[in-house]
Amino acid sequence: MAVADETGWSGIGWDSWNDLEQIRARLDAGADPNASDFYFGPPLHQAAEWGSPEVVAELAARVDDIDAEHDGRTALWKAVFANRPDNARVLAEAGADPWRPMMNGWSPGRLSLATPTPTLFGDAAGRPGLSDAETAAVAEARRVIAALRDVHDDRLGLACVAGITAAEAVRRLEAVAEGVDPEALMEDPWMDLDDSLSVVGVTDVPGGCVVSQPWGYMPSAPGVTKRLSAGTVCYAMFANPKSGDQGSVTRDGEIVAWDTHPGSEPSPEDPAEEVLRSYLYQGHAVAYCYAGAGLRLTDAKEITGELAMWVRLPDRDYWS
Repeated sequence: MAVADETGWSGIGWDSWNDLEQIRARLDAGADPNASDFYFGPPLHQAAEWGSPEVVAELAARVDDIDAEHDGRTALWKAVFANRPDNARVLAEAGADPWRPMMNGWSPGRLSLATPTPTLFGDAAGRPGLSDAETAAVAEARRVIAALRDVHDDRLGLACVAGITAAEAVRRLEAVAEGVDPEALMEDPWMDLDDSLSVVGVTDVPGGCVVSQPWGYMPSAPGVTKRLSAGTVCYAMFANPKSGDQGSVTRDGEIVAWDTHPGSEPSPEDPAEEVLRSYLYQGHAVAYCYAGAGLRLTDAKEITGELAMWVRLPDRDYWS
């Protein structure tokens, strides 16, 4: 049986960053606090996101550069994004710069203005703040997430389409309403899965429409999103109970992002609005898709299909 290398970081998992005794022992045995060969970033970055303030303080005192960047962001940025104000305060007190430019204008300090602790770094007077549109986006995110709090989205397929009506979506999909019994389907969609996968709900919402299937992936299939997105944009997802939320973005019939994780961390190349959206909707894939397409949720029943017009898709290849 292999034994973990006690002089390095082998065997250290995300929960280990809460164990000050273990981390201090590794450091004292020669583990490099500046090690950068981690997928999730150097030790300080990981501790900032997952660890305790005590571990963060220990690592902060030992690194060469408290503002070292990994994938375009510092450890302080990671703490703010992860909603860890306790760790962010420790890093700032140790000398980390809240206003260091990064992530397309979202310094840790500016990002903190969109968090539940907007005074995290004290008076931000004279610093870049939130625009009116960004302030509105923060309020809208909190409203939508609260509205969806009791919605269980396992196995949910969803396509959020900007700027078209439900009737137009039905036309683009060449779907028909004949032969659909939504009550029977909602009661037991597993009785004939091949048949139930061909049935989707379509609902008008402010800003566009949503195509939903509470039991399957069909709204997120390429053959659906490409047709729906002609001249517009479609944010789609499937809440896969085995592998998590699987997302895509389709613009004017072309898939521009595939197998994404809606509401996950942004990349340094993402535009400023995407960085903010990723923060606001982290872990909330349905709400993220609404926001990405510019739709406004008015009722959680839009997601569960209770407000939908149910139609059957024609038999065709939806995956090529």
